[in-house]
Amino acid sequence: MSDSAGNDGNGTAAPPVAGDGTRAVRAGLPEPVKHEPTLPGPVFAAHFHLPGDPTGPYAYGRDENPTWTHLERAIGELEAPGGEGVETLVFASGMAAISSVLFSQLRAGDAVVLPSDGYQALPLVRAQLEAYGVEVRTAPTGGDAQLDVLDGARLLWIESPSNPGLDVCDIRRLVEAAHAHGALVAVDNTLATPLGQRPLELGADFSVASGTKQLTGHGDVLLGYVAGRDAEAMAAVRRWRKIVGAISGPMEAWLAHRSIATLQLRVDRQNASALTVAQALRQRPEVSGLRYPGLPDDPAHKIASEQMQRFGCVVSFTLPTRARADRFLDALRLVDDATSFGGVRSTAERRGRWGGDAVPEGFIRLSVGAEDPADLVADLLRALDESAD
Repeated sequence: MSDSAGNDGNGTAAPPVAGDGTRAVRAGLPEPVKHEPTLPGPVFAAHFHLPGDPTGPYAYGRDENPTWTHLERAIGELEAPGGEGVETLVFASGMAAISSVLFSQLRAGDAVVLPSDGYQALPLVRAQLEAYGVEVRTAPTGGDAQLDVLDGARLLWIESPSNPGLDVCDIRRLVEAAHAHGALVAVDNTLATPLGQRPLELGADFSVASGTKQLTGHGDVLLGYVAGRDAEAMAAVRRWRKIVGAISGPMEAWLAHRSIATLQLRVDRQNASALTVAQALRQRPEVSGLRYPGLPDDPAHKIASEQMQRFGCVVSFTLPTRARADRFLDALRLVDDATSFGGVRSTAERRGRWGGDAVPEGFIRLSVGAEDPADLVADLLRALDESAD
């Protein structure tokens, strides 16, 4: 990845960069060549010309692709601006990225600490890890509760903010404690994005995310990535990707890179609107359990403000009953009932419908998009009125 001034090690002159917007727009671009596009198109190749000994970066399409290289460099520049020695690997999905870290770093007899309130697929991962002889311990994100079950663990998995409850833990504190216990630390950074939080700068060994969400932001790409500084650990992740073949298609990688150029614009708009929406919802008596780390009185705000630059686009809250929540979602006109988040179009869903999250039946996860905030607030308040008993 490129240094903030100088050369990126691949012949690319890296201009001085100070702001997130400039970095997002320029991240991962190759050195300008006359008559060539600023962002090269996707390379569709299963194999490459390879006479003689197999040297050089591109030999077979499951191992490397030039389109991945540009994207991986771009993500690395966002995850660790100006840093050196950071490697980034892209995957076919966020779960492919998550699995690559867990299954490449853990062996039978190891112990891993997972959040008990994390992403819905983690219980499936837990069952598979246990089937392979890995001890799985869990604790909530809030209150840094994972500290209590660290002793003897090989890996600590942090999700902050947590999905869907939006609890936050003190990443620096947990990293220091985990490293003192000899454990590696991975942080799922999906909800924050690298513009909201940079786990590697907070000491984590891995920053992992689903690029399907706000990183790409248009709801049309499945993607994941892992970024890390430890060469040996990242070599194991790369080897796992090769073995499993959980690779991104070149078109998806190109779309993701293209989308990163607008990341700062989207994130700033969506984060500001999410705060506006949360402030409006807190005035409604039927809304309980409202969470948004950007609210000054949110239980997570103090810690979040110390380690996050932006607080995310997701707001969570609970309506009195399942029926009320369903009526509310049905009454919305600017918010799609869908199971993702981070897109330019607002989405919301009743998370209890999946059965995997420990949330009330009326719990709503709302992802604020890039629509005009006044229009969104009006739509939400109208839907609350129309859904009343």
